[in-house]
Amino acid sequence: MANARPRPSAEPTAENPPPAPLFDAAGAAAIVGAELVGDPRSELRSVVADSRQAAAGALFVALPGEKTDGHAYVEAALAAGASCVLARSDRRAQAEAAWAAAGRRGTLLFVPDTLRALQLLAREHRRRFPALFRVGITGSSGKTTTKECAAAAIGRGRSVVFNQGNLNSDIGLSLSVFSMGAGHEVAVFEMGMNRRGEMGELAEVYEPDLALITNIGTAHIGILGSREEIAKEKKQIFSRFDGRQEGLVWEDDAYKAFLKEGVRGRVSEFGSRTTKGFRGAVDMGLDGFDVDWEGLTFRFPLAGRHNLLDAIAAMALAQRVGTPVEDVAAGLESVRPLFGRSEILRGEFTIVRDCYNANPDSVEAAMGLCDSLAWRGRRLYVLGSMLELGASSAAEHARVGKAAGRSSADALFFFGEETRLAFEAARASGFRGLLVHETDFDRLRDTARAWLRPGDLVLLKASRGMELERLAESLIPGAPARH
Repeated sequence: MANARPRPSAEPTAENPPPAPLFDAAGAAAIVGAELVGDPRSELRSVVADSRQAAAGALFVALPGEKTDGHAYVEAALAAGASCVLARSDRRAQAEAAWAAAGRRGTLLFVPDTLRALQLLAREHRRRFPALFRVGITGSSGKTTTKECAAAAIGRGRSVVFNQGNLNSDIGLSLSVFSMGAGHEVAVFEMGMNRRGEMGELAEVYEPDLALITNIGTAHIGILGSREEIAKEKKQIFSRFDGRQEGLVWEDDAYKAFLKEGVRGRVSEFGSRTTKGFRGAVDMGLDGFDVDWEGLTFRFPLAGRHNLLDAIAAMALAQRVGTPVEDVAAGLESVRPLFGRSEILRGEFTIVRDCYNANPDSVEAAMGLCDSLAWRGRRLYVLGSMLELGASSAAEHARVGKAAGRSSADALFFFGEETRLAFEAARASGFRGLLVHETDFDRLRDTARAWLRPGDLVLLKASRGMELERLAESLIPGAPARH
């Protein structure tokens, strides 16, 4: 769906030419203030931060991380054909040793901070397309679905570029910017954050013309400390406005007034009451909604009121880009869930696989969806740990457990050490169904299999690190796994 720059094959041909150069090594060095070692004429046709994606003409950016350090893969990137390596000055000896081992082919660029250099290169590339209208989307939850919906709606009649999956971070967004090309008319980019100051960096790289904040919730509260601090960070998506741009905030957000205050540009609202032309939607259960908008009725296929709100946000964005109503409707009809995001898997059991990420708001929304269904079978809600909640973890897991105890579930399975407090809260709430807490996946799987009967409904909701999608794959043979 995205118009991304294709990766070159090992042997470009007339039918499969290599992509046009993004920079040469000397030009890249000038942009980031790098010291250059090697051939300044090396052409850079792609930018990667994973040596496994390196190919002829690639610039490999060596980024230090929590689990691994890209400088350990410099030789592998060069051996795969990378033309250039961007490395930190304090790793110079390591990078030059790898360069020598690779036959001194390619070019080395040394900078104090490779992440900052990557961002500067991305910003420079983006600025080459001043006519490209840029839509930015952030929020505590719903931003990926909103981005997919907006890209589908706007892209029905225009050339749209957008970041794949949730490549929305200081690294992911910057890498995605290099997919922008002269043929694109609109960019739709999701902008995420998991540290203080990150949204300001993303706004500097991307500089949206139109920016939407889906909501202010509790995602990453363990990093920022409070919803107020989350609101301050998310508001930085407006920080590059100069008076010509427009922001959108949810009509029912508790931080709406704060988000609007002091922004250099217009800030409007979106939602079921304020998005022009939205006249309501009929809930079709797991088949989504029949939406009445601007005189058209169409089927939006994602289930759940939270997903409908994401579609309404996409309508508001598409309106402002000038997308015809018919194109918006056709685009939203074509939307399909991404892996682990409100996927409906049907087999002996029906599974709602919503385990790409989790925070208290999204867990309650997922349970609300399953509660709302007129279901003949029983309901099993499997709730895994919510990560990155920091000091709020205990209270937020207890909150979710209490809500689960009041739900329509016939059985509640809590998975992960952090969910012990949720289990206790559900029990204290008077829940009368089967209540299980487990930290071992194999035992969780076996207990679920023993309890389930054909026709039952299963909700899987957890943070990505819990890998709860494995349960779907064991309950429904052939269920699509993550690619």
